[in-house]
Amino acid sequence: MTAQILYAFFTVLLGVGGCFGYFYGSNWLLDRTFPANANNDASAVRNLRIQANIRPWLFLGPALLLLSVYLIFPVIQTVYLSFHDRAGDKYVGLANYKWAFYDDQFRLSIFNNILWLAVVPALCTLMGLIIAVLTDRLWWGNLAKSLIFMPLAISFVGASVIWKFVYDYRGEGQQQIGILNAIVTYFGGDPQVWIALPFWNNFFLMAILVWIQTGFATVILAAALRGIPEDTLEAATIDGAGPFKIFFRIMVPQIYGTILVVWTTITVLVLKIFDIVLTMTNSQWDTSVLANLMFDWMFRGGGDFGRGAAIAIVIMVAVLPIMIWNIRQANAEQKGH
Repeated sequence: MTAQILYAFFTVLLGVGGCFGYFYGSNWLLDRTFPANANNDASAVRNLRIQANIRPWLFLGPALLLLSVYLIFPVIQTVYLSFHDRAGDKYVGLANYKWAFYDDQFRLSIFNNILWLAVVPALCTLMGLIIAVLTDRLWWGNLAKSLIFMPLAISFVGASVIWKFVYDYRGEGQQQIGILNAIVTYFGGDPQVWIALPFWNNFFLMAILVWIQTGFATVILAAALRGIPEDTLEAATIDGAGPFKIFFRIMVPQIYGTILVVWTTITVLVLKIFDIVLTMTNSQWDTSVLANLMFDWMFRGGGDFGRGAAIAIVIMVAVLPIMIWNIRQANAEQKGH
C-alpha cells in the first residue's frame, strides 16, 4: 500500500512538474529567440508579432499531440481494421459490414439501442424539466436539486452495483433482500428475476441511467429557467394565465434550445452505453447493445478485429451527426447572447 501511495505521489509530481517545466521552458525559449527588446523598433514589433503567433501553439501543442495519438490515430486504425479479416491482415472489403446487417445479434443490439434512445433522453429531459420547475420556487429547492444531482457523481459500474441490490432475487421460500422484490412480496406478489424478464429487462436497465442523468438535466434546465425574465411571467399571471399555460406557452419556448442541447447530450451518452449492461446482465437475456456487442467481438471468443471495428464505426457514424448538431446549437446560443 505504501509503495502504491508513493508511486501515485511521484507520478502526480512528475506530471505537474513536467507540465510546468514544458510551459516555462518553451515560453522562455520563445522570448529568447524572438526578444521583445530588440535593437530597433521594427525588429521589436516583428518579434512581438511572431511571439503572438507562436505562443498559442505552445499551449495547444501537447493537447493536439495527445488528441492525435489517442483519438485520431485510433479512428484511422479502426476504419482500417473494419475492412480486414479477424486478424487484421487480409483485406475483405465490405464483408464485415454485410455480416453485421445480416446478423441477428447485431439487429437485436440495434433495436435495443433504439429503445434506449427513445426512452432515456426523453424521460431524463422531461423529469429534469419538471423537477427544475417544481424546485425553482421552493426555499429548499437547491437542497433537492443537490440530492437529485448526487447520483451523477457515481460511476456507471458503481450505480449498477447499487441497483443490483434493488433488483436482487432470491429463490422461492427465501427472504428477498432486493427492494423491488421485497415490496412485491409484501403485497402478496411473487418475486421475479427482473433483469432476466424478456424485453422488460431493458427498461429496468434504463432506470439506472435515468436515475443518474436526471440530475444533470435538472441542473442545466434550472439554470435556463432562471434566465427567463420575471417581467414576462408576471405579465402572464396578470393577464390570467394559469400555471400550465405559463409553463407550456412561455417557459418551454424560451428554453427550447437548452432542452434540445440536454436531450442531444444524453442521446450521445446513450449511444455509447456499455458499463450498465455489462455489469448488470453481461449482455445476456437479450439486453445487448452495440457497444457491448463490439466488446464481445473485439476481445472475447478469440477476438475478431474486423467485425469489432465495423461495429465501432457504426456507433461512431451514429454519434457524429448528433454531436455536430449539438456543437452548432451551443455555438448559435452563445452568439445569440
